[in-house]
Amino acid sequence: MGSMANGALVIADGTLIDGTGAKPRPNGAIVVHGKTIAKVHAAKPPGVDPRATTIDATGKFILPGLIDGHVHLSMYQGAPAVITSPTSAEFCTLRAAENLLPILRAGFTSVSVPGGKWFVDVTLREAISAGMLQGPRIFCAGRALTAPGGIFDNRATGDGDLPDDATGVLCRTVPDFVSETRRQCERSVDMIKIADSRWGDEQTLPLTVIAAVVNEAQKHGAKVAIHSRGSGSTRDAALAGVDWIFHADLATDADLGAVAAAGIPIMPAFAQGEIWAEHGIGVAPAMRARLKSQLATNVRAIASAKARGIKLLLGTDSGNAQVMTPGKWHGYEAAFFVKHLGYTPLEVITLQTRENAITVGLQGRLGTVEPGMIADILILDADPSEDVTVLGDPSHVRVVIKDGKPVDLSA
Repeated sequence: MGSMANGALVIADGTLIDGTGAKPRPNGAIVVHGKTIAKVHAAKPPGVDPRATTIDATGKFILPGLIDGHVHLSMYQGAPAVITSPTSAEFCTLRAAENLLPILRAGFTSVSVPGGKWFVDVTLREAISAGMLQGPRIFCAGRALTAPGGIFDNRATGDGDLPDDATGVLCRTVPDFVSETRRQCERSVDMIKIADSRWGDEQTLPLTVIAAVVNEAQKHGAKVAIHSRGSGSTRDAALAGVDWIFHADLATDADLGAVAAAGIPIMPAFAQGEIWAEHGIGVAPAMRARLKSQLATNVRAIASAKARGIKLLLGTDSGNAQVMTPGKWHGYEAAFFVKHLGYTPLEVITLQTRENAITVGLQGRLGTVEPGMIADILILDADPSEDVTVLGDPSHVRVVIKDGKPVDLSA
C-alpha cells in the first residue's frame, strides 16, 4: 500500500463483480474518497494520485460488501454454559459485541437484525456508528411483538407476561401492539418485528393487528418485517403493506398472488432450517424430521414465488441457535439459492448486495461498486461468480472495506 497522504483510497487491477448483475470485468481503478466511491475506471488512469493508499487486487475478485438480511446478535445466549437465565442487558451486550468482528471479517459489512433482547442491538448500532466498536453496519428491531401462541410466547401455562429478558414482548390487543410499536420507535429502532406462530399451523396475527403496526411504524419512519410461515398471515401481511416477509412456507398460490400484487419481497432464510436440521446440537429426531419437512415445503413455496416474479432477499437467521455461530454461515444462503432455486451465482450475488440493501434501509445507496455509492467493498482470492460457495468461506477474504476504510483482518 501507498501512504494515506491525501485521504484517497485506490483499488487497482483485479476482476470487478459490481453487484448490478453485469458480467465480471477487468478493473482498472476504483477510487474512494472518504466513505464514497468516487470513480470506477475500466482502465488504470494516468492521473491517480501516487500519494493515495493503493490496494493491488491483481488476481483477485472485487465485489460490494455483503449483506445478511436476517442475523440475531443478542437473541441467543446459550453459551458460555456457566451463564444461566435470566440474562441481563449488560451481559447480552457484552456477549453480542463478541459477534461483531467475526461477521465483518467474513465480508459482511451490513446486517439486518430482526429482533433481540432488551435494546442491545440499538446500543451496538450506536457504538459502531460512534467508532467505539468495530463491526458491520446494523439495522435493527427491538424485541419481537408476539401474540399469545406466537413463536416467542414461551409461557408454560399461558398466564402472565413474558420476562423482561425475553426475545419477544407479549401483546394481547391491537392497542397493545400499537403502544409497543410506539415505545420501540421512541427508542430509535429501525424496524418493528412482528411474529406469527412458530410453524404457521395457526394464525395468531390477524390483518387488523398487522395493519395497525404498519400504520404506527410508518408514522415514525420505521420498517415492518414479519415472521410468517403460515398461509393467512402471509396474505394478510401483504394486504397490510409490511416491508418484507420472512419464510412464507405455507403460502398458497392465492397468498403469493397477494404478495406479488403488493410488490413485497420475501426472505425465506433457508439456512436456518437446513443447518439446524443437519448440524443441530441436541435436536431431537422428531424436531429434525419436522425441520426437514418444513424446509422442503418452504422451497416449493419460494420456487413458486420466484416464478411469479416476487423479489427474494437473502438472510440466514444466524445467531438464533448455538450451531449457527456468527461469522460462519452468512454466505450459506447464496449457495442454497443456486442449488435449489436455479439462480446463477452472479444473480445471487446481486441479491446478496444490491437487492439486500433494502434490509438495512440503504436501497440505492449501498450494494454496488459504482460512483456515488457507499464504499463497502470486498476482495476475495477466488471467483464467486464461478463458485458461489466462496461467499460462505471466510478463508477466501483478503480485504474488507467498510465506509471507505480497510478492516483489520488479523485475528
